[in-house]
Amino acid sequence: MQRSETSLKKGGHELKHIPISQPVIGEEEIKAVVEVLRSGRLSQGDRVATFEEKFAQYVGTEYAIAVNSGTSALHVALSSLGIGKGDEVITTTFSFVSTASCILMQGAKPVFVDIDPKTYNIEPSQIEHRITERTKAIIPVHLYGQPCEINKIINVAEKYNLWVIEDCAQALGAEYHGKKVGTFGDVACFSFYPTKSITTGEGGMIVTNDERIAERARMIRNHGQRVKYIHEILGYNYRMTDIAAAIGIVQLEKLEGFIQKRISNAEYYNKNLKIKGKTFVANNVRHVFNLYTIRVRNREGLIEHLKRNDIGYGIYYPIPLHRQPKFMRFCRRSLPEAERACGEVLSIPMHPTLTEEQLKRVCDVINEWMEVNDIRHA
Repeated sequence: MQRSETSLKKGGHELKHIPISQPVIGEEEIKAVVEVLRSGRLSQGDRVATFEEKFAQYVGTEYAIAVNSGTSALHVALSSLGIGKGDEVITTTFSFVSTASCILMQGAKPVFVDIDPKTYNIEPSQIEHRITERTKAIIPVHLYGQPCEINKIINVAEKYNLWVIEDCAQALGAEYHGKKVGTFGDVACFSFYPTKSITTGEGGMIVTNDERIAERARMIRNHGQRVKYIHEILGYNYRMTDIAAAIGIVQLEKLEGFIQKRISNAEYYNKNLKIKGKTFVANNVRHVFNLYTIRVRNREGLIEHLKRNDIGYGIYYPIPLHRQPKFMRFCRRSLPEAERACGEVLSIPMHPTLTEEQLKRVCDVINEWMEVNDIRHA
């Protein structure tokens, strides 16, 4: 029996598990996959090309290049810009490991910056202090579905002639001052992992308005070849399958509905949770709530309470990147806001299939714990 179907008894009533995330797959996606299977063309083909075209139209870029994961997208983006050995890339310390590991994969050095404690996004005012003659790029992350202060970052990048790679893995459809994320930098990367706003099972997308970057990215994802068996540059097998793309095409059509439901869920939490450490939304942004993250000091106590009530949760992220064993040698100093956040953030159920009954139960359980423990937020 899957975890999403489990239940427990409490006070004589059956409680079904509420997962933190839940991909929404309908008959349309199943039909699209069956059509590909029956066609006999399973690898990269017409469905991938269609998905790329539709995705570029939605985001608002000239080009989109589909790959097999969000991690691959970041790696291809860095490689397509020529980032390599001896170069430095500035990024946030509060993100998934791929943001920094892809820098290492190119032989470059990640340079970590602290975060804004309200949005958890990279703090733009600290970026300029970390720039050296070896700095070649900045990777800002639009974390949890909320855009970072991308205009300020672009201004710094233009001043020092640096590339900007937007990590939009959690922020498809998010907007900054009315403009979609992924359209500000030189190149941007998205993820279609099952926990994201739309899914292809595994998958990723690179977007850009630069034809040369797009062409190079297409070559890198396909063994460095423009023409079959003519390998001009170092490349990889990062291709997306038509099976994955078929799912993505259908999911993209449903995306705005998914986003509106996530926003509605967040509004319910904001109204009904009796905790000060609720998700903060900056002015002039469209937050798409890939995650809804609260903040508490006695996190372990609340986690145990959620477990007893069969409510899913997640910690994104328990360890900042500059304190991960693989990256510690690159940063010996403290980045206090990220370190503090890692000990206090807690993400609660957030996905389009949540019912009002489930939302109410999540709020009631958290509020009950808060009242009993009289714990203030961080």
